[in-house]
Amino acid sequence: MATIEEKAKKIKLLAFDVDGVMTDGGLLFTEDGKEIKKYNAKDGQGIANCIKAGLTVAIITARQNGTVSHRFENLKVQEIHQGIKNKIVKLDELLEKYHLTYEEVSYMGDDLPDICILEQVGLATCPNDAVDEVKSKCNFISSKDGGRGAVRELTDLVLKSQNKL
Repeated sequence: MATIEEKAKKIKLLAFDVDGVMTDGGLLFTEDGKEIKKYNAKDGQGIANCIKAGLTVAIITARQNGTVSHRFENLKVQEIHQGIKNKIVKLDELLEKYHLTYEEVSYMGDDLPDICILEQVGLATCPNDAVDEVKSKCNFISSKDGGRGAVRELTDLVLKSQNKL
């Protein structure tokens, strides 16, 4: 059985859910119904580090929100996909586009819609506060909660394993 570091060494694409992974899962709304999200700056730096190291980063989220576009366009994330109800179909499109295999993908999710991807990828990951069903599918469970450094812990692990940090 391959170690986490051996799995991380093969990663070329890191894909992430947003709510509960990049955020703490809370949903904040203004009085006029606009949604507000709070992101972790250290997680953002981890994503920027991966992109600078030549890895591809993808956002695959079921929700549609302008803050997602704003945050991840600013970080220069190569693939931003919102309103995706069947996440595995979108991931399959990315594998074809980048000529990758599941073994070369890491995905971080926190809830039931993420399981379809977590069961396929080479490095299945989740924040510490993910639901139990997700945790049972993961090779790596962050010591940090969603929106509180879980993404950074994963990005550092991948970059260290590839001697790119």
